Amino acid sequence: VIGAGDRGMRAYAPYALKFPHELKIVGVAEINPKRREQFQKMYGLEDGACFSRWEDLLKQPRMADIAIICTQDRMHYQPTVRALERGYHVLLEKPMSPDPVECIAMIRKAKEEGRLLTICHVLRYTPFWSAIKENIEQGKIGEVVSVQLNENVNYHHMAHSFVRGNWRRKDTSSPMILAKSCHDMDLLTWIVGAPCSRISSFGSLMHFREEHAPDGAPDYCLDGCPAEHECPYYAPRFYLEEGREEWAPKITEDLTNEGILKALRRGPYGRCVYRSDNDVVDHQVVSLEFAGGATAVFSMCGFTHDNTRTVQIMGTRGEIRGNLIEQRFTVYDFMTQNRMEVRVNAANAQHGGGDLGIIRQFLRDLRGRDKTESLTSARESLHSHMMAFAAEESRLNGGQVVELEAFVRRLEHQMPERLPRK
Repeated sequence: VIGAGDRGMRAYAPYALKFPHELKIVGVAEINPKRREQFQKMYGLEDGACFSRWEDLLKQPRMADIAIICTQDRMHYQPTVRALERGYHVLLEKPMSPDPVECIAMIRKAKEEGRLLTICHVLRYTPFWSAIKENIEQGKIGEVVSVQLNENVNYHHMAHSFVRGNWRRKDTSSPMILAKSCHDMDLLTWIVGAPCSRISSFGSLMHFREEHAPDGAPDYCLDGCPAEHECPYYAPRFYLEEGREEWAPKITEDLTNEGILKALRRGPYGRCVYRSDNDVVDHQVVSLEFAGGATAVFSMCGFTHDNTRTVQIMGTRGEIRGNLIEQRFTVYDFMTQNRMEVRVNAANAQHGGGDLGIIRQFLRDLRGRDKTESLTSARESLHSHMMAFAAEESRLNGGQVVELEAFVRRLEHQMPERLPRK
C-alpha cells in the first residue's frame, strides 16, 4: 500500500482483515510516521516492510502481486509508472491524475508492461448502481434517452474536504469536477452505454469567499469568533460533536477533547471557511450529449443536508428513479404502468459497498486469464476523466461547448512534448 491515509488504510486495505485467505498486506509507504506506525500495527508488518517514501519501497525486489496507490492526486503518476515497471498490477485511487497527459501516459505504460491498472471508480461496484445497470441492460426502460444525476455534497463534507482540506485548491489537488465528480462522469457514460460527444459546464466558488465572512470573524474559529452560535461551519462544534466519530479521526490521531482542540487551534481544519485559501467551486452543473443522441444533466452542490446521489433515468419504455443513501430505486413501465421498487443491501458499508466490491473484483480479475482489463480499467476510465477535463475547460470559458473527440486529439498531440515515450 502506497499512501496509508483514509482511503489506503480504512477503505481498501481492510479487505485483508476481513478476508485474509484472499489478500495479505506485506508492505507500506507512508510519509506520516504516526499513520505509518498505526498501519504497521494494524497489518502486522515488519519494520523492514515499512517506508516513509514510496521511492524506497519500489527500489526493493518485488514484494507482492499488487500495489494499491492512494497518494494525493498530484502524486499518482510517478509511483504508478514505477510500480508498473517493477511488475506490480496497480489499483489506483481516483482521479488518475489532474494532468490529462499523465492519464494517457499511464495507460500506455500499463499496456507496455502487460499489467492491470484499475481505477477506483467504486460506485460501479455497489449493489445500488450495479442493479440499476442490470435493469437497463435487461431492457426494462427501453433505450436510455436522458439522465438527470445530482451529487448532493453535505455542507460539512464540503467545508471539511473542499474548503479547509486537501482538495481545496486546484493547483495542489484537482478541480472539483475531477476530485469529487469523476465518479459521476464515469457513471453517466456507463449508464448511457455510449461515449460522450460534447459537453458544456457552468459553476463557481459562490459562497466560501472572504466577503461573506461575518463581521469581526478571525482567521481561526477558536480565536473568539462573534458568529460562533450562528455559523453552521463553526469548526469546534462540528469536530467535537456531530462530526466527532467520522470526521475527527481525519484531522488528528489524538481523539481526546484536548487533541481535537489542538488540531483546530492552528491546523487547517480550524480555519474560518471564509478566510481559507480555497479556490475550487462550491456548485457546478454539466450538460452532456452522447453518441447516438442521448443527453444528461449533472449537478453538484455543496449546500445540502444529505450526502447522497439521486438519479432519474428516462428511457423509451420506462424510467428509473433512485436515491443512493436510501439504497433503493423504482422502475416504472410505460406499457403496464407497473412500478417496481428495488431495495439493495449494502450492509452500511463505505461508498454503498463499493470499497469492498472493487477489491473483490480486482482480485477476481487477477485470477482470470486476461490480466489487462477490468470493469474500471484505466483505459475504460480515461473517457470519463476526459469528460471531467473538458467540463472544466468549458466552465472556465463561459460554458463554451467542448467537442470531446477534438479535445482528446489535441491532448494526444502534446504527448511527445510533455511526456516523451521510451
